[in-house]
Amino acid sequence: QVQLVESGGGLVQAGGSLRLSCAASGRTFTGYAMGWFRQAPGEAREFVAVINWSTRSTYYAESVKGRFTISRDNAKNTVTLQMNSLKPDDTAVYYCAAGFRDWAIGKTESDYDYWGQGTQVTVSK
Repeated sequence: QVQLVESGGGLVQAGGSLRLSCAASGRTFTGYAMGWFRQAPGEAREFVAVINWSTRSTYYAESVKGRFTISRDNAKNTVTLQMNSLKPDDTAVYYCAAGFRDWAIGKTESDYDYWGQGTQVTVSK
């Protein structure tokens, strides 16, 4: 059974950094897109970033491009989201997700089959 467990969330001041990790287990993720989404209170869940496990291709939402970096560690079976220059607008619950996409990436929720429980990120002014 696939499990995705996020960690690394917390409270940080604007301009600070956080590093989120997603520990993935239950299968091999060859060909899978590993994505991060976020949901702020009262808002719909939105795409943040994605990496293809096999090709390492990445794609970012415009709102985080240049500030966030997604990467994956084969040996540890983890996906990491390094978040720098954080803004109050980045405050949300961040979710890790996985979906088989062969060599492609996924930018919408329907591209993903498995989801983590989420980790809270709060950025104060």
